[in-house]
Amino acid sequence: MGMSDQERSVGELKHRVADFCSARDWDQFHGPKSVAAGLVTEAAELLAELRFATDEQEIAAVQDPARRERLADELADVFFFLLRFAQRFDFDLSECLDAKLAKNAERYSVAKSRGRNAKYDEL
Repeated sequence: MGMSDQERSVGELKHRVADFCSARDWDQFHGPKSVAAGLVTEAAELLAELRFATDEQEIAAVQDPARRERLADELADVFFFLLRFAQRFDFDLSECLDAKLAKNAERYSVAKSRGRNAKYDEL
């Protein structure tokens, strides 16, 4: 098996994706819209694995080895396209996440949002 999340950096993963795509001469096919479409398509395939499931069935799905493997494949596909977009168009994912968490910390204060799933403009 490969290395774990704790053993790899996002930069290393972006490099692996870049190498994979470069070896196949795929930059020509990976414009912003195409990569974003791939991300959405793969996210929909992940959702399809859980569609119409009850809460109990969803939990069972992530614990069942065969279903878990399918979910892992779909997660990998989503992650691939996310990394590819960031790598191809020079987004620093750590910076993106930090900036968004800062925005959301203002939108979703602990006092207003703890234990609630309402959107920030409904709090």
